Amino acid sequence: MAGKPAFSQNQLVSPAMREIEAQQGPLTADIPLVSSRSGGGVIAIAAVVLAGALGTLAVLTFDSSEPILLTAMAFLATLGVFFVFGLVAGHIRIADHSGNANITDALARSFKDGLCVTTLDGRRVYANPAFDELVGPTNYDHVSALESLCAGEPQAAEALFRLARAAGRGESRTEEFRLRTVVAGQRQSRWFRLSVSRLQLGRSGESEPLVLWRMTDVTDDRRREAEAMRALEATLGYYETMPLGLLVAGDDAEIEHLNDTLAKWLGLSASSLARGLKLTDIVSGDGALLLRALARDAEHTARRIDLDLVREDGVIWPATLLVVQRSQQAGFVAAVLERITEPNAGGRGRTADVRFARFFQSAPFGIATVGADGRIVSANAAFARLLLDGKAGRGGRAVDVLTRNVEPDRRAEVEAALNDALAGKANIQPLEITVGESRELTRRVFFSALSRGSAEEAAVLYVIDATELKALEMQFAQSQKMEAIGKLAGGVAHDFNNVLTAIIGFSDLLLQTHRPGDPAYRNIMNIKTAANRAGELVSQLLAFSRRQTLQPEVLQIGELLTDTSVMLNRLLGEKIELKIQPGRDLWYVKADYSQLQSVIINLAVNARDAMPDGGQLIIRTRNVAERDCQKLEPQNLPVGEYVMIEVEDTGHGMTPEVRAKIFEPFFTTKSVGKGTGLGLATVYGIVKQTGGYVFVDSTPGKGTTFRIFLPRHVVDAEDEVEVAAGRNGRKERHRDLTGSGRVLLVEDEDAVRNFAAEALKRQGYEVLQASSGAEAIEMVRTADRPVDLVISDVIMPEMDGPSMGRQLQEINPDIKIIFMSGYPDDALNNSLDPNVPFAFLQKPFTLAQLAAKVKEELAK
Repeated sequence: MAGKPAFSQNQLVSPAMREIEAQQGPLTADIPLVSSRSGGGVIAIAAVVLAGALGTLAVLTFDSSEPILLTAMAFLATLGVFFVFGLVAGHIRIADHSGNANITDALARSFKDGLCVTTLDGRRVYANPAFDELVGPTNYDHVSALESLCAGEPQAAEALFRLARAAGRGESRTEEFRLRTVVAGQRQSRWFRLSVSRLQLGRSGESEPLVLWRMTDVTDDRRREAEAMRALEATLGYYETMPLGLLVAGDDAEIEHLNDTLAKWLGLSASSLARGLKLTDIVSGDGALLLRALARDAEHTARRIDLDLVREDGVIWPATLLVVQRSQQAGFVAAVLERITEPNAGGRGRTADVRFARFFQSAPFGIATVGADGRIVSANAAFARLLLDGKAGRGGRAVDVLTRNVEPDRRAEVEAALNDALAGKANIQPLEITVGESRELTRRVFFSALSRGSAEEAAVLYVIDATELKALEMQFAQSQKMEAIGKLAGGVAHDFNNVLTAIIGFSDLLLQTHRPGDPAYRNIMNIKTAANRAGELVSQLLAFSRRQTLQPEVLQIGELLTDTSVMLNRLLGEKIELKIQPGRDLWYVKADYSQLQSVIINLAVNARDAMPDGGQLIIRTRNVAERDCQKLEPQNLPVGEYVMIEVEDTGHGMTPEVRAKIFEPFFTTKSVGKGTGLGLATVYGIVKQTGGYVFVDSTPGKGTTFRIFLPRHVVDAEDEVEVAAGRNGRKERHRDLTGSGRVLLVEDEDAVRNFAAEALKRQGYEVLQASSGAEAIEMVRTADRPVDLVISDVIMPEMDGPSMGRQLQEINPDIKIIFMSGYPDDALNNSLDPNVPFAFLQKPFTLAQLAAKVKEELAK
């Protein structure tokens, strides 16, 4: 070894590996590969020092009487000190080196794996015979034999490069690579596993670290793995083509695998398999839920079930399945045992069983049999779905399953009905129970005794979903309540509105004769304000009962919101931010402008009251096409084209109990004196009377969102004129209301007639008055000049307004008529003749409204 240059790490690799090193970086950084500490140098210095001390001692004791004895003692003492010094310093160890070396060498030789120990610079310290056999004895003093072994094999050379770099970094690493060798003139491939790790003898830093190389021939392991893989592929191929359908599903109802046989039976295409399937894709009805429930009970024993599977073309395919739970992970395995294609397959008895099983499992209502002990014996998937019970209640007490979410006092009622069925009694009344934590779902349970029941099955339970039925019953009760209140409101409206018309009208007349600084001016304003409030209450009563007289016109929701925004900002105050987000190219709707405006204001006021500390009110509008109706949250919205108005606030929200009652008349969450309970009822009534729909979504603490859907109105040329006229009319509300013409006023209420006559006279009209229809006809017939306009009440004694109108137009076909009434619109439709052209003025009205209507009709 002397005179031979040290083996550097670069000598370990071939030119191909040097090229890899040039691309990926050096094997290691500059690391001192040999320790500079030398235990032998320290011992030599100590020996020289002690020898000098010994010589000095000998000279000094030369004249002693016993020089030889003293010199000997000093020598022995020096040796003792030298030994202790070396032992303490760690340079002298007491060990049986020969025994350890023999044991280590014997152990290394017994390994079938090749072992080689080298220094960090590549000098080989030790190699067992197995390593020499695998690598060869070439260049015995170095591990460059590995380089020669991997020459010409790029993958092996790269693996050796990574191992050498790991060794330089003090890391452990394992690589597998293939080498092609020539044996008996034939080229063969063998697989090797080569690992490298750092080997430290003694304490860290006290000795030079070494590198352990371990090389194993894994050719046989690779061959066995390949054989096992081929056997597995053969087995899987058998399972794929065997005359039995196999299905593997996870706990999340995802189908993880189904074999080719079942795929062919179900007619599944490659694209269907590629995108992934769920149980609901191939199992009819609620069968998927039942399969999962069965799997939970089939931990040790397979459960049999007859189900209808669904082919890709939608055809029902009856089948019998064996279901067993997977042992290692969640989910189940199902085997399709047979395909029933003939009605008489398996005999009549088997056919009857199959038919009953198919009926039992595919029934759209819940069915469960109950044993004499009150426990559920069997249940179909619909039973599990309707009662929200994943195990379909099997094995549990029926009364517990039925009363899980009902009030405690209802449990005794359910238990009594179940006991009557188990006792064989007939004509047991069905009961309604609630399901779910929020108790929003209603189920109706029918109890039936089995006439020939056994201990195993003594009664049958039938469960249907009564949620929608319950909702319809509540809606019907609500409509009946509204109908009753509506009739009452309609009957009172006429007389009450006559009184309010007189109060409001005379207040307007008084206000014209008093200045704002007049002491009486404020009192008159208070009278008018109170009368207007009373009129609004009557209007709300008529609105929620859908008996209000509407005057629909073609309009744009965007323009309505623009006109209303100023008023909304004033109502909301500074704490609440109003955001209006109009949609693009909104369709037209046909609605009463003022009533729709009151809907928006009502919702805004409710939002304001829900945000006492401030917040945001967002009003959005957009078109809703037919294709979008199915995607919207309200499931009972008929398919059509709508303009949606969405009013969203960031208030405190509502509980489900409050949300269910918000549209009821007189229901309010506000304190006494702060709300009538008619606001949202009015909103509901106006929207429904317009032909629209209103829905509410609210979560406590997160705010409330109202969504109004108004039917789209397709405009024509005539509608375009109406739109422009309506827009111009709203812009000219504050124009001059004076006019001229001869007006006949027909009203049986003296107060209303006197107010209207005085108001029109002040606007410049000539006014004739009549208290009945007969009197009006006589005045028109005997008048010296034609009457330009007749203003008449609809309901009057002896002769009503429409009858009078027909006779007046026979006398003068050019005469114009304005009917006024406090009755709701449906009462007018029964009285007015559609062949008689007329205008309508709703009571109560103000002086300005009366004057504007008269001027508008005379201008036509």
